[in-house]
Amino acid sequence: MQHEETTYRGKGLVRWSGTLGALGLPSLACAEDALNAGDTAWVLVASALVLFMMIPGLAMFYAGLVRRKNVLSLYMQCFALTVIVTLIWTVFGYSVAFDSTGMQQGVVGLHAFVGGLSKAFLSGVTADTLRGTIPEALFFVFQLTFAIITPGLFIGAFAERMKFTAVLWFSALWVVFAYLPICHMVWGGTGALFADMGVFDFAGGIVVHITAGVSALVAAIVVGKRKGYPDIPMPPHNMTMALTGTGMLRVGWFGFNGGSALAANGQASMAVVVTQISPCVAALVWMVIESVKVGKPSALGLATGAIAGLAAITPASGNVGPVGALVIGFVSGLLAYVGATTLKRKFGYDDALDVVGVHGVGGLVGTLLVGIFASSTFGGSVQDLNIARQLSVQAMAIVYTIIHCGIVSFVLLKIIDSVIGLRVNEEDEFNGLDLAEHGEVGYDL
Repeated sequence: MQHEETTYRGKGLVRWSGTLGALGLPSLACAEDALNAGDTAWVLVASALVLFMMIPGLAMFYAGLVRRKNVLSLYMQCFALTVIVTLIWTVFGYSVAFDSTGMQQGVVGLHAFVGGLSKAFLSGVTADTLRGTIPEALFFVFQLTFAIITPGLFIGAFAERMKFTAVLWFSALWVVFAYLPICHMVWGGTGALFADMGVFDFAGGIVVHITAGVSALVAAIVVGKRKGYPDIPMPPHNMTMALTGTGMLRVGWFGFNGGSALAANGQASMAVVVTQISPCVAALVWMVIESVKVGKPSALGLATGAIAGLAAITPASGNVGPVGALVIGFVSGLLAYVGATTLKRKFGYDDALDVVGVHGVGGLVGTLLVGIFASSTFGGSVQDLNIARQLSVQAMAIVYTIIHCGIVSFVLLKIIDSVIGLRVNEEDEFNGLDLAEHGEVGYDL
């Protein structure tokens, strides 16, 4: 029997048909736009929650994890990125990511990879224009918060040794050449490369976490290790601050995932439910591993495990149920622990705040496992999902994203290094970036 179900998926209204649903593919036929006050109110709140994740959430989380002489540098980077990415998004970023001019389903041309410029400077976007059931201006802001926090994630990989100007140039150019194309390919709608393939990425496993994780790895290698790493202990200077930031991220993530339904509906509610379950399982896994290996669980491990579980559930949150969240949380907690400890030691790169192990590994886990647990067989929302096909689609998108972001990051870092240099000198690194780069200190004593 044919069936048709309308749902919100991947930042846009999608209509599923019985035929395409059996293949795990959306038909991408949009319902007639009509403003819904409830949807608008929820996405307004969700937008504020996601911005809250960056400033002050991520800023506090990262600042607490570095040494006291570098605490302000992380705050500065997070707040400055918010400024710069907002300007890029306003001038042309939103248009490049979401302008559908010239796009045709199944046609792999330029606009399958990047959008047009018809919405540059928010051209045509007024208080009355709609995107689905919410104002387009609100859609612009909600998507902006994702663009802001994504480069914010990877700055933790090269914390405590990269010049402030180099951080800003790298992050700004990275948004243009890495984030915008991947965002468009996944969430650009009919005619976008990954959207036409039927990729599942509800809230940013590919767009946010894999892009940031890959770029973090490349940057950590190219920038090089902190002086003294790994022989000199470099513990977090303020775990209270870091845990406070973790709590802010945890709460804000309800907006990150639940808001991605772009509606106040059942899918948003289930996204919030699984967003609560997954990090709890991952945090518990991390605590158990530490208890077995070192005899006691740590606050740092609890926080790190929770963030890994959040990263992993992000791509799956709109399509999986509680069973999927339990499995994704367990697997992400286990593999993220391996990534942040064993793999980092084995390969010798200095990922200062474990961006690769947490966000990269977490994003990979969730992006793959949604191909299984989105199926209604496992309590997911997709009927008759062809799991083998969906896994291949998810894997292809992952591989493309890794290659694209890896190359872009490497080229940008090398160019910036040749022009202004990436690292501060040894004396400035020893004294700390707060004084060297900003002429201020985080603490008077």
